[in-house]
Amino acid sequence: MANILELVNISKSFDNELILDELNLEIRENTFMTLLGPSGCGKTTTLRIIGGFTRQDSGQVLFQGKDITELPPNKRQFNTVFQKYALFPHMNVGENIAYGLKISGKSKSYIDSKIEYALKLVNMDGYRNRAVSALSGGQQQRIAIARAIVNEPKVLLLDEPLGALDLKLRQELQYELIRLKNELGITFIYVTHDQEEALTMSDTVVVMNQGYIQQMGSPENIYNEPENAFVATFIGDSNIIDSLMLRDRLVQICGTAFPCVDEGFGINRPVDVVIRPEDVILDEPGRGQLDGVVTHLVFQGVHYEMEVMAGGFEWLVQSTQIQPVGKEVSLRVDPENIQIMSKPASEDEEAMVIDA
Repeated sequence: MANILELVNISKSFDNELILDELNLEIRENTFMTLLGPSGCGKTTTLRIIGGFTRQDSGQVLFQGKDITELPPNKRQFNTVFQKYALFPHMNVGENIAYGLKISGKSKSYIDSKIEYALKLVNMDGYRNRAVSALSGGQQQRIAIARAIVNEPKVLLLDEPLGALDLKLRQELQYELIRLKNELGITFIYVTHDQEEALTMSDTVVVMNQGYIQQMGSPENIYNEPENAFVATFIGDSNIIDSLMLRDRLVQICGTAFPCVDEGFGINRPVDVVIRPEDVILDEPGRGQLDGVVTHLVFQGVHYEMEVMAGGFEWLVQSTQIQPVGKEVSLRVDPENIQIMSKPASEDEEAMVIDA
C-alpha cells in the first residue's frame, strides 16, 4: 500500500514556543490513522498543517509525492470535520450537505443524488428537509461528516469530532466512522486525546508529546509494547517499576527475580519494567513470586481495582476476583507480560518522554 501523505521535517512555533520539531510522518492510503496525545502535544497543529489551515515554519507536506505546501485548503483534496460542527443554521440538512458541491458548480441532478447518497451513508435517510436546529448533537455531527464525504475527498481530517458528545453517542459514532472508512476507501486522519477512541478505531496510532512522535504502530502494539514511560502511562494503566536486568530473560523486580522474554539489555543493568494491572495475578501467600497485602479496593463495574503493597512498591491490580483490604496475597506475572524498557540516557531525554 503506497503512501498518500508524507510530512517531511515539519517544524512550527507559536510566540517563540516550539510546537513541532522536525516531525516526520508517513501516512498510508486507505488507512485510519489517529494522532493521539495530551493537550499541547502538537496533534491539532499537525492536522491543520496537513489541511492547509496553518503554515509550517519549515519542512514539506507531500500529497501523492507532490509538495502541496503552497496550496490553500480549498485546493487540497481533503475535507475537515471539526468538533464544533460548523453547520449553517439558516440552511436545512440538504442545503448544508450541498454547499461545497454548489460552489464547485455541480449540476442539480448530481447534487440531488449525492445528498441522498451521503444521507444514506450516515444513516439519516429522510432528514434532507429537516432544520439543523431540530437535530440532536449526534445527528448534527453526522451531517457534518456527510457534508465532508459528499465531496469525495482523498483524505478526511477529523479534529476531535466526537468530543462534545455523550459516551453512548461517541461509541455509536466510533463504529459509524469505522464503517464509513471501510465503505468509502478514504484515508482518515483523526485527532483525539481519548485513548479508547484511538485504540477502538485506528489501523495506526501515532502517540505524540511535546512536538515529538513517541511511538507509532497498531493499537495492539502501542498497548502491549510501549516504547517508553510516557506511552506506557498515557495508554491505559501501568505499573512502572525501577528494576535491574540481571541477564537475558531474567529481571529483578522489587528484589525478586522474575523470568521475562526480553534480551539484549545487558547484565546487571538498570531498566524500567512495565506491567499492566490486568496482567498481575493474585494468589494465596507463598504461591506467587512476591508476597504483599491489599491496601485499597474499588469496584469498577467489569472488574475490581486493587492496590497491593509488595516489595516496597504499590502495585495496581485489576481482576474480576475480589480480594478485601487487609488480605495477604501473593503476586505472579507471566514472563510474556513483563515489558522491559531502557532508562532514559539523559535528563533531556527523560523530560521529552515523560513530561506531559
